[in-house]
Amino acid sequence: MNKKDVEDYLQEGIHGRKRRPKEAEREKYLGTLRERIVLVLTIGEVMTDAGIEVLDEVMKKHPETRLLINGQVSHRFLTREKEVAQKHNIPYTIVSNTEVETKVGAVLTYDHAVNIEKIHIEDYQKEEPQKEKETNQGENDGFFTRIRKWFNST
Repeated sequence: MNKKDVEDYLQEGIHGRKRRPKEAEREKYLGTLRERIVLVLTIGEVMTDAGIEVLDEVMKKHPETRLLINGQVSHRFLTREKEVAQKHNIPYTIVSNTEVETKVGAVLTYDHAVNIEKIHIEDYQKEEPQKEKETNQGENDGFFTRIRKWFNST
């Protein structure tokens, strides 16, 4: 049987509850665990709507998720995220925990572990230019390269 350490007793005394596993991770990700997350938006990305297109695409692919929104972000910056969630019938919850400082503005998450490796906007944006580069490769060729391809194809 595990012995309780001083931190466990302090947590129980202060908060009236037992410590949960990975509490720091839960605080960082608005109450959920990293293994359940599909996409994370920072507060800056939420406020500027920088990741709204990615959020829309990811919600299409993962319709059984829910959106957790940081309650410390002003409501006027959250309208687009709420609209996208409603468009895909994804429930959203505003998480207000004034005791914890986090840079996370919104989290798209499951209720169970999915272990998705790339969960940040940068990860999705790095994939898209590579795909565009592959599809637009013929358009960016030089004049002589296009002529050479034209002669080689006939």
